[in-house]
Amino acid sequence: MKFIILGCGSSMGVPRPDGFFGNCDPNNKKNYRTRCSALIKTDDENILIDTSPDLRQQLLRHKIKKINKVLFSHMHGDQTHGINDLRSFYINSRKQLNVYADKHTSKYLSNTFSYIFNSYSKEYPATLKLNILPKNISIKNKNRKSGIKSIMVEHGKVKSNCFIINKKLAYISDVSKIYQRDFKYFKNLNYLIIDCLWYNFHPSHFNLETSLSVIKQFKPKKAILTNLSPVLDYKVLKKIIPKNVTPAHDGLTINL
Repeated sequence: MKFIILGCGSSMGVPRPDGFFGNCDPNNKKNYRTRCSALIKTDDENILIDTSPDLRQQLLRHKIKKINKVLFSHMHGDQTHGINDLRSFYINSRKQLNVYADKHTSKYLSNTFSYIFNSYSKEYPATLKLNILPKNISIKNKNRKSGIKSIMVEHGKVKSNCFIINKKLAYISDVSKIYQRDFKYFKNLNYLIIDCLWYNFHPSHFNLETSLSVIKQFKPKKAILTNLSPVLDYKVLKKIIPKNVTPAHDGLTINL
């Protein structure tokens, strides 16, 4: 099983659409960041987490020919607005692709992208089937038992979902608060992939100080910082963080 960080950039990516690199060195390829999406890849299926506006580019880069299901973390545009790119998988299979979201995100998706979930004509059938995100999701991986646990966290004024894969890896792309009742699920993991927007305080995201504090508390073997803004240059960040912590980069792949 592999976990692939398809994109690790903040809401406008790096560089931003206006070409702004901020503090990031444009000569370092690891500073080119598309918006956050991730993929769980097994021998049997591909499970996509979020549909970033850069999804088409991400799928082509990694030659992803099939998606079996999609999990949405939350309702914001940088996690959802690439949803139309899933249409090609319907064209290939002629079957609606199952997507999973919490009730708030489901309402947003069904209102904003109603044409995707409702058949308006033979030429434009419904391509996706919307399901409520369960707390536990099974993964097809030959004869091995594997699973994903979804846990709700705060992300500013909205709720977001993070995902724990096989009790080994946690993916928390957008978070401002983790509830204490859930701390037990995050302790002593092999990998903790965690939101780290920039250096200063932000009401909807962890900053570097908060991310490192949480990493110290949960004690993963390795931590990876994601949702990185143009403020955070890859090499500069790598120099100032502990050895068991690294900045994410697009395409970073973890073998589970």
